[in-house]
Amino acid sequence: MAFLSSALDMQRIQLLAVAASILILVTGILSVTMLRSSACKSALDSFHNFSKFFYVSFLKPHTGDCLAGQQGALESFYKAQADVYDPTRKKLLRGREDMLGLVAAQLKYDSANPARTGRKPIWVDIGGGTGWNIETMQEFLDVPSFFKHIYLVDLSPSLCAVAQKRFARLGWVNVTVVCQDARLFNLPKNKSNLITMSYSLSMIPDYYSVVDSMTSLLDPNGIIGVVDFYVQSAAETSGRNYIGGSLQRHVNWLGRTFWRAWFDLDRVGLEGAKRDYLEYRFGTLKCIDDRNYIIGGICIPYYIFLGKLTSSTTKDGELVEQLDAACTESPYLSPRQHRLDVSAAADTIIENRSKAYQSAIVNLSANLPLPSTFYQNTPQRIFYDEPHKRHTQFGNEFIYAFTWEDSRIDRHLLKIGPTDVILCITSAGDNLLDYLYSANPRRIHAVDMNPNQNHLLELKIAAYQALPYVEFWKLFGEGRYPGFKNMLMTRLSPHMSSQACQFWLSHEQVFTSPRGLYECGGSGHGIRLVRWLVWISGLRSVVRELCQAKTLNEQREIWPRVRRVLMSRPLHWAVIGSKFLWKAAGVPPAQIAMILEDYLDQDHLDPFHVTLADTGGEAMWQYIINTLDPVARETLLSEDNFYYLLTLTGQYTQRCHPSYLTAKAHAKLSRVGAFDGLRVHTDEIQEVISRIARGSLTIAIVMDSMDWFNPKDAAALTQIRALNYALKIGGRVLLRSAGLTPWYISGFESLGFFAKRVGSRLPGTCIDRSKPVRSPASNRTEGTALSVHMLARGMTLRPLTSKAEWARVPRRGVERV
Repeated sequence: MAFLSSALDMQRIQLLAVAASILILVTGILSVTMLRSSACKSALDSFHNFSKFFYVSFLKPHTGDCLAGQQGALESFYKAQADVYDPTRKKLLRGREDMLGLVAAQLKYDSANPARTGRKPIWVDIGGGTGWNIETMQEFLDVPSFFKHIYLVDLSPSLCAVAQKRFARLGWVNVTVVCQDARLFNLPKNKSNLITMSYSLSMIPDYYSVVDSMTSLLDPNGIIGVVDFYVQSAAETSGRNYIGGSLQRHVNWLGRTFWRAWFDLDRVGLEGAKRDYLEYRFGTLKCIDDRNYIIGGICIPYYIFLGKLTSSTTKDGELVEQLDAACTESPYLSPRQHRLDVSAAADTIIENRSKAYQSAIVNLSANLPLPSTFYQNTPQRIFYDEPHKRHTQFGNEFIYAFTWEDSRIDRHLLKIGPTDVILCITSAGDNLLDYLYSANPRRIHAVDMNPNQNHLLELKIAAYQALPYVEFWKLFGEGRYPGFKNMLMTRLSPHMSSQACQFWLSHEQVFTSPRGLYECGGSGHGIRLVRWLVWISGLRSVVRELCQAKTLNEQREIWPRVRRVLMSRPLHWAVIGSKFLWKAAGVPPAQIAMILEDYLDQDHLDPFHVTLADTGGEAMWQYIINTLDPVARETLLSEDNFYYLLTLTGQYTQRCHPSYLTAKAHAKLSRVGAFDGLRVHTDEIQEVISRIARGSLTIAIVMDSMDWFNPKDAAALTQIRALNYALKIGGRVLLRSAGLTPWYISGFESLGFFAKRVGSRLPGTCIDRSKPVRSPASNRTEGTALSVHMLARGMTLRPLTSKAEWARVPRRGVERV
């Protein structure tokens, strides 16, 4: 037994030694970091400040400092270091400036609301300590003139004394320092428009009552901003659709265990319930999870939360109904007059419900906040099931940084007008922005299964609404902006969903790196490959001449010098003939099969005995030749063909760019309400179409998405039936295909659509920004290297009119956007 006791004592000693080693290591790291980042005037002052911090944090016994309860504990910790608190916390408490920037941007957005003009906000900073937050807010707002009054509430007398000296030095008379328990603080005559907590919630033992008290302090239109440490696993938040995204929320087991134990030494509690309760009591405006990298790979997780009061059940229900009506193109049914409205509409509609509506009803029934998309300033982005594998399969990357399909042909063929209701694929958002600018349709339903494509569209919308044209051009014309993060936090964030804001905060390098926007994402891989080939072939100067040619004749003279290399047989063997390359470029097997079939037909080969492998990539090679040669011969890159100009140079020019990048488009789409008719769906096309009211769509633009269907499956016909149901009589469908005669066209015709091919990519012809190519349906066809087909829903087909008939139509299909 003595031997066993001795062994146990030895194990305890070893554990203590390991713990002490970890403590010394992390303390040393913090020491080096703080000494490097100190704002003090001399190394001696830095050493003095950090010595105080180290002594109080790791050596000094905390006895309560002769005061009772939580105040005694705080004074025991802060009294000896109050005068050095700010310089020793600058690196440790990251995210405070970002939180202030976000709330300042939201306050500016709210102040522009005519209903609130002239009302100065009141700010309550709970756990404000030395007043650092309030002084730092001056970087974003003029604190003395913007706020009616500011209350700093803190329980530590020592920190409050530092705060009083700070505001006396600044001469700010609209700031009051209150040394009081936050649970007891109240504003009997006013409500606060802003409440902030900066690394204070984690230090409050009775956090439930403090969070509850904030709901009574806050104005119905006010906001709350919190930044603090946290440690949570993905399992702790699974199933919660109201937290505003979980892009980097997960912390691994080692991080959770270590940081909980580490901060517990200073009575900082990182239990997940604190953040959970905050998100339960307030609707989420913005939620950001980030890491404070101290040194090397060692990082402390922290979060930023912006929230607002959840409305009453009646108001929330009305908001849900209004948004659902816009998603499904159904009449708005007010909860207060539900029976009357249903009775009046019963003869004309079959009631459809959006996924957003269904998720909101579940939350309201469970007394939970609505999904975060319902609390955003703008209603464009529709709720989606973020952790679903159909969305997570794309990782955190968008595929298309720009749209290849030519919007000019869309407008010309479809004759888009102000009464049209359009369903289209988001892609990079370029084309639908062109529709809004040039035609101003009543409604556009933008659909993409990749959430990151919709994040890109949100960024463009926010840039229209918040930036002048010069900066808008830098973002999307040049694709680069060095100060992107600051712009995102302080100007763009109020116009974006929480998920989109998270995404772009974690992808700021897209705009700050030398590559820029258009060399990122899936399409960026192709652009980088082209530019690498140009560089390794020594053609950079020749390509520059090609892209700057002022006439077609000049361009035609230069092209052969480029063609000899880029379209050489060795390159064909190494790159073009690679099945892996085409798969990486996002070309599905079904679409490759269509290209092969057309190749075999044109060369009169037997498709039963020849495959793509047998041709050695010859089909794809001929496809490339038939595309590029006419482009170089018939379209002027420097003036009109911005698709290939961007591919070769990585950016647009002021002479050649999409219409959404013009100053006129910016002037129109930067107006208030310019995007009120837009709804952004993150879902399969089939899912969105099947929930839209019968006969409400006038136009569907599905690009080449139907090429992804397997001819052996019934999914394509399912989607065609859904389109038939949602389109009104005379509605139009515009699609592009890699095949000259896509196999699924017969499915449209079988349901009463009139189909007509209005553009064909044939050898020697050009439909990429070309001179007019005559066809029976139009005088001009311009588009991508795909055949263009337009279909109209004809009068010969009897519409589905009953729920029973519609129930027999399959509602789900396999789709990839």
